[in-house]
Amino acid sequence: MSILPTDVLGQLEQQSIELPSWAFGNSGTRFKVFATPGTPRDPFEKIADAAQVHRFTALAPKVALHIPWDKVDDYSALRAHAEEHGVELGTVNSNTFQDDDYKFGALTHEDGAVRRKAIDHHLECIDIMHATGSRDLKIWLAEGSNYPGQADLRGRQDRLQESLEEIYARLGDEHRLVLEYKFFEPAFYHTDVPDWGTSYAQVAALGHKAMVCLDTGHHAPGTNIEFIVMQLLRLGKLGSFDFNSRFYADDDLIVGAADPYQLFRILFEVIRGGGLNNPDVAFMLDQCHNVEDKVPGQIRSVLNVQEMTARALIVDTEALRAAQVSGDVLEANRIFMDAFYTDVRPALAEWRESRGLPADPMAAFAASGYLQQIAADRVGGVQASWGA
Repeated sequence: MSILPTDVLGQLEQQSIELPSWAFGNSGTRFKVFATPGTPRDPFEKIADAAQVHRFTALAPKVALHIPWDKVDDYSALRAHAEEHGVELGTVNSNTFQDDDYKFGALTHEDGAVRRKAIDHHLECIDIMHATGSRDLKIWLAEGSNYPGQADLRGRQDRLQESLEEIYARLGDEHRLVLEYKFFEPAFYHTDVPDWGTSYAQVAALGHKAMVCLDTGHHAPGTNIEFIVMQLLRLGKLGSFDFNSRFYADDDLIVGAADPYQLFRILFEVIRGGGLNNPDVAFMLDQCHNVEDKVPGQIRSVLNVQEMTARALIVDTEALRAAQVSGDVLEANRIFMDAFYTDVRPALAEWRESRGLPADPMAAFAASGYLQQIAADRVGGVQASWGA
């Protein structure tokens, strides 16, 4: 008998993890962008690669876009292309961090003309969402200051609120705005949206269509991320995840690579708070594969999320609660750890085969010859890279 009960398998079958288009382009460190044979040359090829992840895992039915990196002349054609490959277009991510005008801010800038440019970019993103059928506009702001006294901290928050209000007012009835936060970088003294509390304060003032996006790599070392997950779910404001992993600062590595136990703890709180398979809580990856191949890197990531979800689902919550109520510290911790240490991989492999999927998606993809085929086919032209 499988160690994964039928109700657990039913929940796993519903799991959906959105992929980032930019994960399939060339990326690298702050010093070098590394080229990879077969790298997509345009958004259409990025989507074709992302569709391979869904083909082998049945976990990744949506692909997020980044504007202007994924700009095309005809978004309806891009949407049709995605559907032909068995996936949909998902979150539209704005970009106000690569233009020279944004050196001292975008939505928070002192100069009204610069703020106007940044706001208009977001309004363009909303127009794109209408064409792609996307629900979420995700905003991450690389804005802040490097030195005490450099900027008016209060004034920047006021300008941010005003800018977000105008963007929010343009959303359609079916749309949402999700505001991401990041503890630091590229600003090193203060960041305008550095933590969940600031993001929550900003979106709570906007309305019910504004939510917080939690990137798992965007916290100070030692931060209890699962507590934040719990609190945002409790407040009804956790709109989406950007799953990745880091060892030091924000590294955008394969999720679960640095601390699989942390991923388990986060997913336990997601389940506890009703966030699993909840359409109001979007699971997405946000990763940059610097040295590894892109498609198998994304396959590994979604499988890591699936595995830790399975482990979190088999926690004996009744026994755990009894131990908590009785104050039995060691028993409560044992119950929690027993689930984490349970090897669910053989059961997941067997379950995949029962659904017509490969038991080992990584091996099946490697054997498919897809990487060799795109390396041969995508010769000439300019490969999509960091910032393209």
